[in-house]
Amino acid sequence: MLRYWTAGESHGPALTALVDGFPAGLPVDTDVIDSELQRRQGGYGRGGRQRIETDTVTFLSGLWRGKTLGSPLALQVINRDAKIERMDDIERPRPGHADLPGAIKHLGGVRPVLERASARETAVRVAAGALARQLLALFGIEVAGWVTELGGVVLGGRDGELPELRKIRNSSEVYSLHPEQDDHIKNLIDKIGKDGDTLGGVVEVRVDGLPIGLGTHAQWDRKLDGQLAQAVMAVQAIKGVEIGMGFEAARRPGSEVHDPIHYEESARSGPTLGFVRPTNNAGGLEAGITNGQPLVIRAAMKPISTLRKPLDSINLRTKESESAAYERSDVCAVSACSVIVENVVAFSVAAALVDKFGGDSIEEMQARWKLFQQLVESR
Repeated sequence: MLRYWTAGESHGPALTALVDGFPAGLPVDTDVIDSELQRRQGGYGRGGRQRIETDTVTFLSGLWRGKTLGSPLALQVINRDAKIERMDDIERPRPGHADLPGAIKHLGGVRPVLERASARETAVRVAAGALARQLLALFGIEVAGWVTELGGVVLGGRDGELPELRKIRNSSEVYSLHPEQDDHIKNLIDKIGKDGDTLGGVVEVRVDGLPIGLGTHAQWDRKLDGQLAQAVMAVQAIKGVEIGMGFEAARRPGSEVHDPIHYEESARSGPTLGFVRPTNNAGGLEAGITNGQPLVIRAAMKPISTLRKPLDSINLRTKESESAAYERSDVCAVSACSVIVENVVAFSVAAALVDKFGGDSIEEMQARWKLFQQLVESR
């Protein structure tokens, strides 16, 4: 089983991810991981923290001569803005944050809760996902994400191959597939920022090259759609997740929802094994199992809950009404969210890949992948 845990606080010394179950023999390119960490820090609308931090990954265990050992990997991202011991507690919890329920849950203050609940923690989730996508690449599986909606402005997706779409996204300051809309979106973010408010949006991730058969229908907790939904929903500020047509499927008759199945001999050696679809409304998953089509998953991010013009709150000490506390924050982090969701999806897909073809080494996984293809083709 491929899995990971994270540890660390927003203003603590460092953030750490412990990755367990990773097969031996993968050459790790830390530049790929650092590139994803830098993308996470970017996007228009980010706050001052990103000018302080320069996120890079350090491996504390699990590598020898640049390759994975098969033992647990410890990944670390240092916090340059480490000052937790000098920071005061907060007495006025922020609506929409973990401040109030967390403080009551732990019978303590707000500071210990917000430091761990902060989206700063996602830096090491991105690092773990960027490691996992290097495993996926060995099997021809590609992952990319972008912003499809921001502040109520629908930007939409785009057809095309992922390398081309990635180039378009990288040319956009808001990480969308429509860079011609950047100026409009930036003006909107600037206006909202001046008003002391924040913006949310929708991000989309696509995974190409997935074989048929990852995930399972047999147990509810092992269905891949459920595991993906949990991974994405667990990203800070995410309030909704949909796969493929998603909620729109509930508004249409079945004849407009389900994807017809055809067969093309020329596609037999590809991910679909010849079973092709004219549509992909299912988003690449049926009954918790990949069906050979691209995986398409979207997530709705709420506006950041720390406002420069705070909402009403109460003082936890006096119980008197006061404005909520304010700490340095972003106006809009939807672009960064697309990077985070992209990488947590990559890790969940890699975990499903290891579950299906896993062994103790990359070589063993590749042999099992090849055997599976041969068995299907012989039927």
